[in-house]
Amino acid sequence: MKKFIFCESGAVTVDWVVLTAALVGLGVSVIAYVSTGTLDLAEKIEQDLTPQE
Repeated sequence: MKKFIFCESGAVTVDWVVLTAALVGLGVSVIAYVSTGTLDLAEKIEQDLTPQE
């Protein structure tokens, strides 16, 4: 039991899971931030390209 408690081989897996989750969260937040600006720009381009009546 003492050997099991002091075994650190699973700690590396936990570190990778935490780092991967942080990177995924960062990626999602960047995509959400950029997509709002992209949609606004697309609407402005659409308004410029539609014929004025």
